[in-house]
Amino acid sequence: MRISRHAETIWHFIFMVTVLVMVFPIIYAFGMSFKPLEDAYNNVLNILPINASLENYRTLFASLPVLKITMNTFVVASVATVFKLVTSFLAAYAFVYFKFKGKEVIYFLLIGTIFIPFTVTMIPNYLIISEIGMLDSVWGVILPQLADAVGIFLIHQAMKNIPGSLIEVARLDNMGHGRIMKDIVLPLVRPAVTSVGIWFFIGTWNEFVWPVLVLKTTENYTLPLALQMYISSEGGTNFTVAMAVSVITMIIPLILYLSFQKYIIGTFTSSGIK
Repeated sequence: MRISRHAETIWHFIFMVTVLVMVFPIIYAFGMSFKPLEDAYNNVLNILPINASLENYRTLFASLPVLKITMNTFVVASVATVFKLVTSFLAAYAFVYFKFKGKEVIYFLLIGTIFIPFTVTMIPNYLIISEIGMLDSVWGVILPQLADAVGIFLIHQAMKNIPGSLIEVARLDNMGHGRIMKDIVLPLVRPAVTSVGIWFFIGTWNEFVWPVLVLKTTENYTLPLALQMYISSEGGTNFTVAMAVSVITMIIPLILYLSFQKYIIGTFTSSGIK
């Protein structure tokens, strides 16, 4: 059924409005980060700074160890992402190519954990991290994030699209599972693994609730926690400096997403096909 030109114009308009609504906060934060506080209060709706200044960034770097906090965030996001990718890939491979009793039941129980709210596991995780002495440490933030059922599901779906005959031929050539994963499966699912990895990285980079429970000192903070320091419920918000923190926080995830967006979109599209 062909869409009429009038309907197509309406849909294009809706898409453009949606894009503007999604992009506007990013442009707004970027502009506000270069405004003096007084100018920001007097011209709240003016996106572009009239008297652009780096004062907010100077204030931020003078009051916080920004490089250390950024490195903490990078370490947490990178290490958690690597472990999640490795465990997701190995688990997905086992569920697709190994035969063992109760495989389907175990798989669906594992995937069912996706629907368990974080608040259910938050207190047990906190008690465990406290008992092993990892409070106020980036490793305490990382430890409960070494595996992810969503990653297992997405990579599992990508592996299911690999022809079974290809794996059978490799087995006939006496290739072990290690070589099959490295030389056959991984190259074929690399776009899915890449997109899932970027998705993991962005999600961990922006995480707030779990780090705020574990981390106590400023030197161990991540960027989302640093942002919260400039937002006061008593009305004393220095939101221009907060916007500077926001810009620093979103630069790396935004670059990664823009660089690999075709893989991310393709993975989520193909996960429901077959």
